[in-house]
Order: sequence, then structure tokens, then C-alpha cells
Amino acid sequence: MDDFLPLFVNDVPLLDVRAPVEFGKGSFPNAVNLPLLNDEERQAVGTMYKKEGQEAAVRLGHQLVSGDVKTARIQQWQAFARQHPAGYLFCFRGGMRSHIVQQWLREAGTDYPLVKGGYKALRRFLIETMDDIISRRNFIIVSGRTGVGKTTFLHQLPRAVDLEGFANHRGSSFGRRITPQPGQIDFENALAVKLLKLTHNSEKPLFIEDESRVIGRCALPPLLLAKMKEWPTVVLEDTVGNRISAVLKDYVTDMLAEHQAAYGDQGFARYADFLRDSLFRIRQRLGSERHAALLAVLENALSVQQATADESLHRQWINDLLTGYYDPMYDHQLSLKKNGIIFKGNSAEVLAWCKQAG
Repeated sequence: MDDFLPLFVNDVPLLDVRAPVEFGKGSFPNAVNLPLLNDEERQAVGTMYKKEGQEAAVRLGHQLVSGDVKTARIQQWQAFARQHPAGYLFCFRGGMRSHIVQQWLREAGTDYPLVKGGYKALRRFLIETMDDIISRRNFIIVSGRTGVGKTTFLHQLPRAVDLEGFANHRGSSFGRRITPQPGQIDFENALAVKLLKLTHNSEKPLFIEDESRVIGRCALPPLLLAKMKEWPTVVLEDTVGNRISAVLKDYVTDMLAEHQAAYGDQGFARYADFLRDSLFRIRQRLGSERHAALLAVLENALSVQQATADESLHRQWINDLLTGYYDPMYDHQLSLKKNGIIFKGNSAEVLAWCKQAG
């Protein structure tokens, strides 16, 4: 198989037979890891290759994966093949490992195709195709101050690209989630697959949220970051009161519920530490006096919330942070795009404009 587009557009299941450590560094959204060699076996074979060459390394590999171990792995691959008869298997370069797996499956009565060039070819295809899409296709940036609900708004649009969703992070210092972020390669691969799907058989514009260089630890591809400075922008607007309520829901109500679901009796303490740490992350930008004042308000709000379940005092530090920190920063960034702003309005107005434009 060397026509990679259908694999990603159609979510074709992929059997990744590389070692878990390789899979952990990055794979594809539709891939499952069932390795030929586990991490320890791979390391041992690699050491043997360096010391005594390929033949000795191959012999060791066959010794390590033999008997019951070999039988168990073949059974796992066969189960995958039965569940996903239209799938493909791959290793790093489409070389020895994938051919061994294919051969062992065939000897066990299962024919299963492999990807020519393996992971390396698939990854190169995605990166090159993503760069081509970013270079040639029409994108519209969805921007707006913190709390206007850009991500929720995006999900109402056709052909929307949710960068924060792929990064599993809301973008600000308070944007971390309980579950970990993906690695950089997984982030890029998931983004590339999404772009492929959105542009396959369609020339209509794509909508993408305005983001800075990094979303948590996930960095935007350089070409995407550069082009986002050029693409036209629509701006969502809302009242300060509505924005405070939105932030309160995301980072107080929902965040506490997530921590309590994950940590039980320790949930409130973990949630409180999350808010303190998030505020501390921007301490230098706020200045020590301003940070101390906001922290005092936050601590009081947490104390009252823990004692009475009343969340209302959180509105004060949220208001101060929005109007005194995030809004000025956003206004400066937006001023740099002044000539590229093509529409402003509330959610309903911008939604109607986007649907007409798209």
C-alpha cells in the first residue's frame, strides 16, 4: 500500500508493530500498537546489532520471540486482522519487522497487507500534505477575548479546526486538563489528518481558532503559525459579565467536578492547587504586588467555596484577571491584525456570517 490518502480520510485501522517506546513518541489517530518486539527485546536486539551485526541481531530476535511468546503475539495480530479486515500493518520503514509479522501471519493462515515505507513514509506524507493545505487553502481565523466561547463557537461551524482540542489544552495558563497532553508528533499528525478530511473533495474555507505559538506544550507547525498572521479574522464579542460567567463555569464549576471525579476526597485540594499554580504561572507578567492581591482574593473565594459551596466570590479575581491582564494583551495582539479583521459581532451574528461565507 503506497496510496496513503484513503488510509487517513477513511480512518483505515492501522497495526503499528513498532516497540511501545516508538509508538509513545508518535503514531497516528487510527493506529493500534501490537509490537513485534517489546522495549526490552528491541534494546537487546539493537545492542547485538551494534556488537555483532545484522545476522546475530536477527537470530537473537527470533530467540526472544519464540514459543509461547510468539504464539501469543500472532494471536493478537490475528484478532486485530479479524476485527479490522480492511486494515494495514506497518513498522518504522516498512522493512524487516513488518515483513516478519506479515510472514508469521501468513503462516498462521492470515494474509494482511503492509504499508510501503512504514511509519516514516506515512509521517512524511502527512507533513507534506499539511503544509500544502496550509499554503494553498483559504482559512478564516476566529478570534475574541478570553471567555467569549471561541471553542464552543467553532463546533457550530462546518469545516472547523479545533487546535485546543487536538492539544488537549485550553491555551491559557489556566488551560491545563487532568488528562495529559499528546506529544508533539501525535498533535501534528492528528491536525494533519483533520485537515486532510476537511479539504478532501471540498474547496470551501476552513475556520480555525486564533492561537499563539504554543498551546500548553504543543507547538503550532511553523508554517501554520506564519500563515495565521496573514489570514482574515472574524472577532467574537460579548459582555464582560457573560465572559466572567463562562470562565467561572470552565475553571471553577467544571474544573472542580473533574478533579472530584478523578481524585475523590482529594478533589477539592487538587482543584485549589490547580488554580493557585495557574495564577503563579503568570506571576512575573502580573508583577509581585498584583499577583499577591489576586492570590488573596482567590484564597478567600476558595475558603468560602469549600465551606459553603458558594462560587460567587470567584467572579472578583476572574474579573480582575480578564480586564487587567488578558484583555490588554488581546487588544494588543488584535491591533496587529487590524487590516485583516473582516467581521465583528456577537455569537449569533458571527455564526450567520461564517455560514454564509462558508
